[in-house]
Amino acid sequence: MQPALNLMFSNTETIPGTTIVESMGVVTGSTVRAKNVFKDIGAGLKNIVGGELKAYTELLQESRNEALYRMLSEAQSRGANAVVNVRFATSSVAGGASELLAYGTAVTVQ
Repeated sequence: MQPALNLMFSNTETIPGTTIVESMGVVTGSTVRAKNVFKDIGAGLKNIVGGELKAYTELLQESRNEALYRMLSEAQSRGANAVVNVRFATSSVAGGASELLAYGTAVTVQ
């Protein structure tokens, strides 16, 4: 488990109640995760009967958290105290492996 970072972040252009005083540019964080063959077997069975694929839900949540943490770490290393316009994107890297990318604009707010 990563240590908590004391940065604000938002998927909007501003953070309500604050004023952006400096922009430090785009920051990113990503992780590439591969599927597990045992999870694939369980998911295949679940596809037959229907329902949530909990193993994949957990994998995606872990990936989002890791990418977000890495993005916030980059922002903090630049001296920012917030990140605005936070977005997520995914892409297929190789058979069974996907990248999850978090990106936004590092800023200083008051």
